[in-house]
Amino acid sequence: MRTLIPALAALLATVSTAFAAPAEAIAPKDLERILAAERGKIVVVNLWATWCAPCLTEIPDLIRLESDLADLNVALIGISVDEPRGSTAAIETMRDKRFPSFRTYARDKTEVDYLVSVIDSAWNEVVPTTYVIDRDGKVAKRIQGKKSLEEFKAEVAAVAR
Repeated sequence: MRTLIPALAALLATVSTAFAAPAEAIAPKDLERILAAERGKIVVVNLWATWCAPCLTEIPDLIRLESDLADLNVALIGISVDEPRGSTAAIETMRDKRFPSFRTYARDKTEVDYLVSVIDSAWNEVVPTTYVIDRDGKVAKRIQGKKSLEEFKAEVAAVAR
């Protein structure tokens, strides 16, 4: 029994890190709080949607980017711009099926432009759109359309310098 408890604890720790938290619905003030908590890191914010094929293709590269550039203290945050339906179930189902470790949020009933205006008041509703935010919390790059892992690495490295 004494050896079973540590083994079980280790297994639970592994399982809990393999899956992201539920896709919480957030309002603009919540996004401001989330970004403020990441200050000091390079933050990559990806706007995506469950219906966007290029989004779903690039998210695994963004997850790898966060892992590959861990020494630069990079944090990845996803924000689904799907229409709010009173539940985040569709977003969680897609995420859990395709990329379970992706930390993502859903928008609440707030107009999508109002939510994204926390980052970019001139966003033109293109998805995917990815923002690289510097350690001081300022948007350093806006990247629109699907990009490769190498392109993302170059953009983040430029901001890290």
